[in-house]
Amino acid sequence: MKIYAAKDYNDLSRKAANIISAQVILKPNAVLGLATGSTPVGAYKQMIEWHKKGDLDFSRVRSVNLDEYKGLSGDHDQSYRYFMNHNLFDHVNIDKANTNVPNGLAEDPAAECRRYDQVIRDMGGIDLQLLGIGGNGHIGFNEPCDVFEKGTHVVTLTEETRKSNARFFSSIDEVPTHALTMGIQGIMSAGKILLLASGEAKAKAVYDSCFGPVVPGVPASVLQLHRDVIVIADEAALTLVRENEKWGGQIYDN
Repeated sequence: MKIYAAKDYNDLSRKAANIISAQVILKPNAVLGLATGSTPVGAYKQMIEWHKKGDLDFSRVRSVNLDEYKGLSGDHDQSYRYFMNHNLFDHVNIDKANTNVPNGLAEDPAAECRRYDQVIRDMGGIDLQLLGIGGNGHIGFNEPCDVFEKGTHVVTLTEETRKSNARFFSSIDEVPTHALTMGIQGIMSAGKILLLASGEAKAKAVYDSCFGPVVPGVPASVLQLHRDVIVIADEAALTLVRENEKWGGQIYDN
């Protein structure tokens, strides 16, 4: 695991965009595992800018998203399909037929989860998985629990997560209570994982995930077992890591 410090959110976004873009340039038909939420938006904006300059071609890229709210259609303005269209897909030359987001309206959610795992297998797995991290250490919608869920599954969202996402809705009552999310096995099977963290509210989650015990109570802690993980965090998110540098590793500042 390598940890890169970012000066601020803009620096974090540019560093992340560089890594994702390099993956696309090196493998034009790369399978990208994509994330939603406020953290990756800056990286998506940077990649859109490079695409418009002619430096980045998404025509052969395939993608799978981490999750989707159960009960929301893809055209709902708070669905993650809508988010991806609005923040990336509508602005680059990706074929939307090659982009995948779980179906939040599936009549049989369990069957949809199995279908989604098969989609990932049929593409040969994920080359690079982009992740944000929740204040409780969740990745995707894999919430703290007693076991690591392997495959894509339906999860009951914690009150903390619903409150965190309530800012995107008119009220917390409108925030869905369940979601479909890629499981830990799907995430960990990616060739490379890129985790982004911004803000002091993520400091404990970053520290516990990178240097605490590997436990399902901190879902992101499982990333310690992956062979190729890059963490990019701003100084606010690295507060506890900086205070506990006795772990003997190195934080890359460039």
